[in-house]
Amino acid sequence: MIKMTEEMRRLIDNNMADGCPCMMATASPTGEPGISFRGSMMAFDDDCLAYWDRTKRLGLDHVETNPKVVVMYRNPKERKSWKFHGDASIVKEGPLWEAVKARVVKEEMARDPEGQGFAVVIRLSRIMTLGGEVLQER
Repeated sequence: MIKMTEEMRRLIDNNMADGCPCMMATASPTGEPGISFRGSMMAFDDDCLAYWDRTKRLGLDHVETNPKVVVMYRNPKERKSWKFHGDASIVKEGPLWEAVKARVVKEEMARDPEGQGFAVVIRLSRIMTLGGEVLQER
């Protein structure tokens, strides 16, 4: 069972303000890796992360064809870090799209003034330390 702790939720939800943006790794169907910062990453609910994709570039293509992703959070000041593994899905409209959009931090939404991005929701399957210890697993 996956249930992010309150500490995880708080730190991820404040990743941009704390200067510790999350990084997300993806891979194409042929294994071509991709990595990007995701300042809009949020703890959407107990077992899902979500972010706003305004660029609609390679990372989105990877997610569309290979939903397996890993998100890394590291805050050296707080001495906290985790890897969140899961399956991402792209949401282009509807209530879930609206719910993610409503929670995107102002700094990130300001970069998408038309609000035309996509919501990406990641259903978590495992939470690990950076050292590889499994903390939670579905």
